Amino acid sequence: MASATPKEIVRELPPLIRVYNDGTVERLLGSPQVPPSLQDLQTSVASKDIVISENPSISARLYLPKLNSHIAQKIPILLYFHGGAFCLESAFSFLHHRYINILASEAKVVVVSVEYRLAPENPLPAAYEDSWEALKWVTSHSTITNGEPEPWLINHGDFNRFYIGGDTAGANIAHNAVLRVGIESGGLVGGVKIAGVVLAFPLFWSSEPILSEPVDGFEESSAMQVWRFVYPDAPHGIDNPLINPLGCGAPSLASLGCSKMLIFVAGKDDLRDRGIWYHDAVKESGWEGDVELVEVVGEEHCFQIYHPQTQNSKIIITRIASFLV
Repeated sequence: MASATPKEIVRELPPLIRVYNDGTVERLLGSPQVPPSLQDLQTSVASKDIVISENPSISARLYLPKLNSHIAQKIPILLYFHGGAFCLESAFSFLHHRYINILASEAKVVVVSVEYRLAPENPLPAAYEDSWEALKWVTSHSTITNGEPEPWLINHGDFNRFYIGGDTAGANIAHNAVLRVGIESGGLVGGVKIAGVVLAFPLFWSSEPILSEPVDGFEESSAMQVWRFVYPDAPHGIDNPLINPLGCGAPSLASLGCSKMLIFVAGKDDLRDRGIWYHDAVKESGWEGDVELVEVVGEEHCFQIYHPQTQNSKIIITRIASFLV
């Protein structure tokens, strides 16, 4: 009887993820998934899970803050894309569930947190395609006449105040979605406009270091390794327009399909300079919207998700809430 083939690592992205020769994937970081709740104990926000598409498999977790039951109240909508280097975390993970509960409560917005397919099982551009389908699904509710509409969007969503956003890889997805909206003819269903975009610690990179990024070791930077892992056959590699918005052949940032943008960077984040670089490029592009950069000195990457109760995290959440009006 032949002995079984020993299980061996064939690809890995330390310290995040490993792929074995039997096809199994081991995620080394990330928070556990948690169920939705009819009433979160800390915020009173209700949440539920819905299916956007069966093929491909796209789902989402919806959040509805506590509203005055005696008033027919329409509130802003936020379409949110979670972070996790395109290969970790989930719309259903503890960290993002806790964070979105707090944000929905503070901002008084309906949130649609998208569960897009992850690499390496589904290499990029799968996450971008899924997120685009989710965007179209949400905006279709502005004029929905058939099918099975989502009542939280129909009854409480104000499509005149429709926003998108995300953190790190999710912020990258949000940028590419709003750029696609601005480029494609016809716009979104029902003429819905994106009122604004929130980019928290956005994941961008390129083949050359910028600003204060070190030259030594640049080829082995974390962002470079992530991109090779999640999109190994990307045209132009790390200078693909999806990750390098200023790369050769990238659409002009003047085409961004929204009227305002809020960008966050953190002082101790390796992606800090990229957020500043992107902000400056947007300002210089000729885009006619308003863009604001907020730097939080002394903080790490995505600190507001890991530690939402700190003073700096509360400042960020309050700032986002004031943007989503």
